[in-house]
Amino acid sequence: MAWLSRVRVLRAPGQPGFTGIDSEYEKPEAPELVLKTNVASVSECIQQVVELLQAQNIVPWGSIKDVLELFVPENKLSSVRAEAEKLPSVEITKLDLQWVQVLSEGWATPLKGFMREAEYLQVLHFGTLLNDGVVNLSIPIVLPVSEEDKQRLEGCEALALSFQGHRVAVLRSPEFFQHRKEERCARVWGTTCPRHPHIQMVMESGDWLVGGDLLVLEKIKWNDGLDQYRLTPRALKQKFREMNADAVFAFQLRNPVHNGHALLMQDTRRQLLQRGYKNPVLLLHPLGGWTKDDDVPLEWRMKQHAAVLEEQVLDPKSTVVAIFPSPMLYAGPTEVQWHCRARMMAGANFYIVGRDPAGMPHPDTKKDLYEPTHGGKVLSMAPGLTSVEIIPFRVAAYNKLKRAMDFYDPKRHDDFDFISGTRMRKLAREGENPPDGFMAPKAWKVLTTYYQSLEKKN
Repeated sequence: MAWLSRVRVLRAPGQPGFTGIDSEYEKPEAPELVLKTNVASVSECIQQVVELLQAQNIVPWGSIKDVLELFVPENKLSSVRAEAEKLPSVEITKLDLQWVQVLSEGWATPLKGFMREAEYLQVLHFGTLLNDGVVNLSIPIVLPVSEEDKQRLEGCEALALSFQGHRVAVLRSPEFFQHRKEERCARVWGTTCPRHPHIQMVMESGDWLVGGDLLVLEKIKWNDGLDQYRLTPRALKQKFREMNADAVFAFQLRNPVHNGHALLMQDTRRQLLQRGYKNPVLLLHPLGGWTKDDDVPLEWRMKQHAAVLEEQVLDPKSTVVAIFPSPMLYAGPTEVQWHCRARMMAGANFYIVGRDPAGMPHPDTKKDLYEPTHGGKVLSMAPGLTSVEIIPFRVAAYNKLKRAMDFYDPKRHDDFDFISGTRMRKLAREGENPPDGFMAPKAWKVLTTYYQSLEKKN
């Protein structure tokens, strides 16, 4: 390749005939890469060169920690789109499309598509990918298909993925392997309880899995008024550069923000400033994929988060609100590694872990499915997360004397009120206010409006 030969000449400066120095530049007839330096930044041009070298296996994927997007290049889009229309297709679900979005935007780098069997086994048994060093990836990202689809499509060199009749991607060199659902659930969730909402979806899905290299035709959009918040890892990194952030601390959430959450985020910023950082930026990153039925829907959570910022409980100037496209698994310490690692891909170097992250009550016993402190402990030991620092959870509760959320002191137990989610929902449904200082008033108003709308529907 011409570019590599030039690098070798640079190492031997006495050699004559160096293009652009003592030999005339000749435009290549069929360039492998064209850098549009008049419209692309230096970093974007560098990234394009690196991706070409990685695609040709000259530079290993694991050697450069950057985002691998799976979108079809613009100059090939028309031909791949035409190909997709002619290929045999499989209809995917909304949950599958959410994973297509996750993969295409690079959250699961270095995956090149839905997992093949070797990748699936590595993740299922080791919680890592092993082909390019140790890469933390704790959850399987797989595409289930039916026996009928497997019989119809096996042997195809490529197939199209279709959602609601619209071709969204091409899966090249598909590999089919058995979907051993009970084993998958036992290893990912530590239970096979069929009443766990995500396990139920797994058990009802296809008996086969198909992996392969994914080419996504266009950025996934949901047209729900929130697409502007669905920033890719690359877009988030660019945003942080524009803000001159010297530290990025991420907070994953699937619930409304109360002042206890805000206290954790405010305290993290304070700690970072004390450590010498000049401009730490908060990534407030609500999960935007599938959640269970009794969780507050994304639309209402985003309204509530906006109200929190409007009342400046969190500083709008040093906060980026964006939507993380992943579905929720409710898989506790296994899943929290995925949440942390994905934010690392978006440029976060600090991650706040809360109590019982990604947990839920056991569907039968109603007790915590996972020990509440294990998520934080696992994160602090997890392989492949060395470029992100874990900010441990501190218990926050309502201080009745201060009339504000405060870090819990067991020596003054009687001064604190632990306001449960059940109690919060009951207050909201009945249109009553929580104690002053529990949540920003405008943010609470959003919640009462949502819960009272449910009451009217019922």
